Amino acid sequence: MELLNATVIDRQERKITAVPVSREVPLTIEVNDKELATLLCSPEHIENLVGGFLYKSGIIRDLSQMTSIIIDEERWKANVTIAGEGFADDFVFKRIYTSGCGKGVIFHNPLDLINRVKIISDFSVGSEIIRTFMKEFQKQSEEHHLTHGIHSAALASGEEILIFRDDIGRHNAIDKVVGEALAKNIGFTDKFLLTSGRISSEILSKALRCRMPIIAAIGAPTNQAVKLASQVGLTIVGLVKGPRMIVFSGEERIV
Repeated sequence: MELLNATVIDRQERKITAVPVSREVPLTIEVNDKELATLLCSPEHIENLVGGFLYKSGIIRDLSQMTSIIIDEERWKANVTIAGEGFADDFVFKRIYTSGCGKGVIFHNPLDLINRVKIISDFSVGSEIIRTFMKEFQKQSEEHHLTHGIHSAALASGEEILIFRDDIGRHNAIDKVVGEALAKNIGFTDKFLLTSGRISSEILSKALRCRMPIIAAIGAPTNQAVKLASQVGLTIVGLVKGPRMIVFSGEERIV
């Protein structure tokens, strides 16, 4: 966070006050010395973000393919070396600009996953656990309470929240969670995702690529996300606020 002077107007009173504001940096990711993408992101947990982004874009299958990663915090560049040739070339013409903050980019069409991936899981979670975890989730981000300019994401088991991350972009927050889980060898098939944002088709595709069976969100899903989730057997729980939630697909997993 950064403190910036701003004019606070409260009724008829005006005063100059130092206000906390979330930081934003343009992070350029280079793969094998070729520029792949620039992400507008928060400048924390950058290695998690890069690993999660490359994994969920389909560029790597696991973190072991990344033989090195160098973060330049002066120019905000992440130079990644991946075993093998042609990774960046394979994806340069497959960019899809998403509905996310800062014009997010992914390297596959979410529809491409539908015929290749199905969620086959008997994992279930109680609605009361979702309510409890969401309440805890909303309290974890000190930066959100100070700036209201940040998104959050988390990975949870049926017993606890395992990983929590913040970022100015909801896509980036999820990628940071996935990157940390990969680094810690935490599996996804018996976990669920918590997110502060809406669930669009590209957010759905991130969970689908990880074979996560459930997404729970404070925000609402899009119609396309619900249709795709129903086809692949993924559970979407949206508008989780207080005692209320709406299960849009895969209701059998919410007990």
